[in-house]
Amino acid sequence: MQKQITLKLKPEEAANSAVVQEMIAQSAGVSLATLSGYRTLKQSIDARSRQQVWINLTLQAFINEPFVERERISIPLSPINAKAKTVIIIGAGPAGLFAALELIELGIKPIILERGKDVKARRRDLAVLNKEGIINPDSNYCFGEGGAGTYSDGKLYTRSSKRGSIDKVLQLFYQFGAEEKILYQSHPHIGTNKLPQIISAMREQIIAAGGEVHFETKVTNFVTKQDAIHELITANGNRFSADAYILATGHSARDIFRLLHQKNILIEAKPFALGVRIEHPQSIIDAAQYHCDLRGKYLPPASYSLVEQVKQRGVFSFCMCPGGIIATASTDPGELVVNGWSPSKRNNPFANSGMVVQVAETDALKYFKKSSVDPLLLMDFQQSVEQKAYHAGGGKFVAPAQRMVDFCNNKPSSNLPDCSYLPGLAAANLKEVLPNFIQESLQGALKMFGAKIKGYYTNDAVLVATESRTSSPIRIPRNTETLTHPQLNNLYPCGEGAGYAGGIVSAAMDGQRLARQIHLFFLRL
Repeated sequence: MQKQITLKLKPEEAANSAVVQEMIAQSAGVSLATLSGYRTLKQSIDARSRQQVWINLTLQAFINEPFVERERISIPLSPINAKAKTVIIIGAGPAGLFAALELIELGIKPIILERGKDVKARRRDLAVLNKEGIINPDSNYCFGEGGAGTYSDGKLYTRSSKRGSIDKVLQLFYQFGAEEKILYQSHPHIGTNKLPQIISAMREQIIAAGGEVHFETKVTNFVTKQDAIHELITANGNRFSADAYILATGHSARDIFRLLHQKNILIEAKPFALGVRIEHPQSIIDAAQYHCDLRGKYLPPASYSLVEQVKQRGVFSFCMCPGGIIATASTDPGELVVNGWSPSKRNNPFANSGMVVQVAETDALKYFKKSSVDPLLLMDFQQSVEQKAYHAGGGKFVAPAQRMVDFCNNKPSSNLPDCSYLPGLAAANLKEVLPNFIQESLQGALKMFGAKIKGYYTNDAVLVATESRTSSPIRIPRNTETLTHPQLNNLYPCGEGAGYAGGIVSAAMDGQRLARQIHLFFLRL
């Protein structure tokens, strides 16, 4: 028989399969000899007690019957019929790739147009950016195969299940090479070092099934006829046409947003969040979260999630990366953006997190001293702060930075701590970079966070500017039923760039959802 067992174990016990089997037998009231094996269904850490950190496990035990390994479910991706309908997908990020895989499953041919390079070639451009301070506007941490998700932290977690099946997204990652643990961990994580291989495997499958993937193919114009997209024109002068179009360009495709606005295709300003990335020694976060002097070897580097209201304005942590690295997420010269990521082992000595403040249209109006909102208002605000950060750092993507307590006390930092950010830091007064309302909100919140996490409020922590690409400052509207753009009946805005997702999983689910909607549309033709 098979029996589901729930256990609460010490970390060292949970790491020892022999101990786990003994506890299963004890819990099930059977002899150890009758247990042939077990599968992990759920795993989470409970660090609420100051006396002991616990590992919560939900297990499937095999008793008096042979143990069967977890089946690696293979979602069928059969070759596409030569007469199949075609869909052009602009962007090869999570939304675009998962839309393509879903279309193939539905018998529709995807054609992906990606402005950047494949993951292997993309890596060389990142090395030049980090070492020489030279950026390729079409191949960087945001643009290229896999989108911003490829060189982000690789978190596979979302609170939203409205778009579709989270399980299917995880199964597909597992199918293409992710470790089995992503299927049962409470906050699954792949790691930036492993995501590129998985993304490459997805692309190879798309091509093998009859889809197309075109790199270094930047869309520069839309040709419309009778309330529909007729064809796309790329930077090299090529033209592409299809039966439907998915716009999945990501949150940093400012040229696409400007193109849409120029052509009077409806877009809207969307509130977002902006702030800094904060880095602590990982040991500080471990000690606070696990209530210990040193983290035990059976526990992963600790994380945190923080949120506060400061004068009715939200301040919150974003994309927390234990054992991580701060990276340059800029997409153009003269603009400084930082983000964070972690390798799969999360074994770097620092913990970093975005710490951001909600930004509304009224904030941007005051900042620019304007009286009316235009669709690009918040994007222009975002860009303006990034440009200030670049100049404050002195060029070559050196980032302006300040120690935490110094920042809160409006005191210049005479020196800066060691930091994972490869282009380097320059001591600066972030008051000269950040808008006043963001600076003051952060100052108030950081002191509050210090009361929540012991050791958090410290000058051993450094604030690095600017964390500004938390989400898109633009929303591209779509019909609530058909999911098409209200003006163009074959254009499907998708993912983070369109304002409908906030991470790898939610973007992937949105891509799948649009693919299914397109399939229904084709069935009605």
